[in-house]
Amino acid sequence: MRLLVVEDEADLARTLKKALEEEAFAVDLAADGEEGLFRVVGTAYDAAIVDVMLPRRDGWSLIEAARESGVRTPVLVLTARDTVEDRVRGLNLGADDYLTKPFALAELVARVQAIIRRSYGSPSPRVTAGDVHIDTAAKRVYRDGALIDVTSREYAVLELLVRSRGKLVTRARICEHIYNEDTDVLSNVIDVHVASLRRKLGPDVIHTRRGEGYIIDA
Repeated sequence: MRLLVVEDEADLARTLKKALEEEAFAVDLAADGEEGLFRVVGTAYDAAIVDVMLPRRDGWSLIEAARESGVRTPVLVLTARDTVEDRVRGLNLGADDYLTKPFALAELVARVQAIIRRSYGSPSPRVTAGDVHIDTAAKRVYRDGALIDVTSREYAVLELLVRSRGKLVTRARICEHIYNEDTDVLSNVIDVHVASLRRKLGPDVIHTRRGEGYIIDA
């Protein structure tokens, strides 16, 4: 899963990036509202974490402009203010959840995972395709009840394919989904991840559409 963090406090931004990457997220940072809006409009993020108090454009304006541009990325708002009026304003502008500073990193991660699940129409942390089951909270993969050992990148690829089951997912979409903008990606890296998953899960789970991408049957 790929996230955008829009936060002008550099130390907090780095802390959030590190914590989220430890949970197997790919994370991009934006230091002000204008940069954040540019990124969220131009990239298909799985979720965005947006501080309210930002230079150049505040978080409320960013969310409002993003929604007016048709962006459906779920947004978690960070703010030091905890009034009912602020929470209502954020939700009415298109935010999906709200977290007041200071906060526990574990709660932030849990809230991000929850808004992503809701965006895929699956409030449960378990997603399934046939006999393949993924526990998105624990980041674990099972087939026929047996735990399958996968790397963080393999997990990210498989989670996207399972959540998109029945739909073709292009290599470009997978790459955009699991790598941030700072990562140099080899042209065949997605094929390598898929080949490894096939060895671990069996050859009948992930199907190739030659020249197009991959699909897991619904």
